[in-house]
Amino acid sequence: MATVNLNPLNVCPMPSVVGSNSSVHPVQGKDAWVKLNVGGTCFLTTKTTLSRDPNSFLSRLIQEDSDLISDRDETGAYLIDRDPRYFAPVLNYLRHGKLVLDDGLSEEGVLEEAEFYNVTHLIGLLKDNIARREQRPAADKKRVYRVLQCQENELTQMVSTMSDGWRFEQLINIGTQYNYGTEENAEFLCVVSKECANTLIGREVESNDRAKVLQQKGSRM
Repeated sequence: MATVNLNPLNVCPMPSVVGSNSSVHPVQGKDAWVKLNVGGTCFLTTKTTLSRDPNSFLSRLIQEDSDLISDRDETGAYLIDRDPRYFAPVLNYLRHGKLVLDDGLSEEGVLEEAEFYNVTHLIGLLKDNIARREQRPAADKKRVYRVLQCQENELTQMVSTMSDGWRFEQLINIGTQYNYGTEENAEFLCVVSKECANTLIGREVESNDRAKVLQQKGSRM
């Protein structure tokens, strides 16, 4: 599970040591804490963790003579414009050397982040896992379907932002008309599918069956 330091204001306080005179002293040295603001979510970790792969983007970022330029937010956290959900497994891998994925995260998505941050060993591990998964017998896989309802002006954005193995199957005009300003628009059902291992299919059965019914109806329209 990802260890994320969250609060409503997205503020990551800097760890400190309180001495006997009640003054506050920042932690110094190799294990000094580092704040990262990844896509609006704050993560708190140490320089030691980020330096586990010395050639990685994260290790280079925190060096005093870094050749990388990064803005910081009002708390001093490094600003990184990436998806925080997929950053968490990368950070945890640097912490303990194990790949742990929460439900809803794909290995392909984590691979994208591992390659961005240039975490070499994690890249190799993910590529090996993906290759082994793709070599499984067909009986271990099944294609699941989902139905997304969208408006006409949302179609292009929705199709272009599909990820994590989902692919477009069919578009069904459900005929609902609505007015937006002076333009008349329609609503659609977009059928998408994804190949999953059987161990993940139980949660998809209901949407899978519904999507197939809608797809069949759409083919007759």
